[in-house]
Amino acid sequence: MRRRHFLTALLASATLPQVTWADAGNPAFLAAAQEPDGTFALFGLSEQGQDLFRIPLPARGHAAAAHPLRPEAVAFARRPGTYALVIDCVSGRVAHRLEAPEGHHFYGHGAFVDGGAVLVTTENHIDSGVGRLGLWARDEGYRRIGSLASGGIGPHEILRLPGDVLAVANGGILTHPDRGREKLNLDSMRPNLSYVTVTGGLQESVELSEDLHRASIRHLAHRDGLVGFAMQWQGDLSEPVPLLGLHRKGGRVTLCEADLAEQLAMQGYAGSVAMDAGRVGITSPRGGRLHLFGLDGEFLTALSRSDICGLAAGAEGLVATDGHGGILSCTDRLAPLSVARRAWDNHLVRLG
Repeated sequence: MRRRHFLTALLASATLPQVTWADAGNPAFLAAAQEPDGTFALFGLSEQGQDLFRIPLPARGHAAAAHPLRPEAVAFARRPGTYALVIDCVSGRVAHRLEAPEGHHFYGHGAFVDGGAVLVTTENHIDSGVGRLGLWARDEGYRRIGSLASGGIGPHEILRLPGDVLAVANGGILTHPDRGREKLNLDSMRPNLSYVTVTGGLQESVELSEDLHRASIRHLAHRDGLVGFAMQWQGDLSEPVPLLGLHRKGGRVTLCEADLAEQLAMQGYAGSVAMDAGRVGITSPRGGRLHLFGLDGEFLTALSRSDICGLAAGAEGLVATDGHGGILSCTDRLAPLSVARRAWDNHLVRLG
């Protein structure tokens, strides 16, 4: 009798419809924002920048990791936050709250591997200052199942590449939560771009030349095996240093620069990076600039927009957000898609 009941339940569960992103309105993007009343929320947006859902957040968010199949997103607190919220994007409820292990804090980004079964989070081991990648079993209620070395100090964004290889932006900046967001090692920082697998650990690590050791590698994009990394300069802002690098695993880094005036206009700060079929872009909210390059690293053009930062690949090219509520398409100019009464945060996350 027990066996018959078990088989009946198994067959019934096999025929239950699986909830997908279509049940959440098929959002194209996720973005966090601050509302006019000072509250914070995570939004699901259409290709045209229209709201599909709004989910309140308890504090300022940084970025979100979208599950590849389920309508589920993990919203991360801004560094040095110790919590992340797993949000059911259909019901709007918080399904799980992740707490960084004792002695760790999150860096604001994560990625799914193993078909969405494992969430990987960028973390700081506070006592040593060494970067760690936390591992969480999604199908076990996001149970913590381990961690591995990130390959450097200050791992910020992490991206899944084909074959479950993880590209990790190790920014190189040592911090401690007791010192807030103070940077503790600017003279000795060594940022790198690392390639890691959950099962095999560090596969490759790429550093810049000594004269660029203060170029903190922070954010990542990829397309067809090409990784773009955006940097934030921790040195003299009168130095027109490159803020974008391109790299293929096993190859050499290509550094990308605009002309002198435009490079200085970026004020040493690239906030986001994204790629479409033929271009890679970086934004500077400080400089009010979007710089576009070819995938070979050649500078194409600069576009101006106050407080522009979020950037992602859309269906027909790049899409950007700004701190004034604007969502914009990026072709040879910036064209508004929509405007909302909110301040978009740093990142625009593409789904799919």
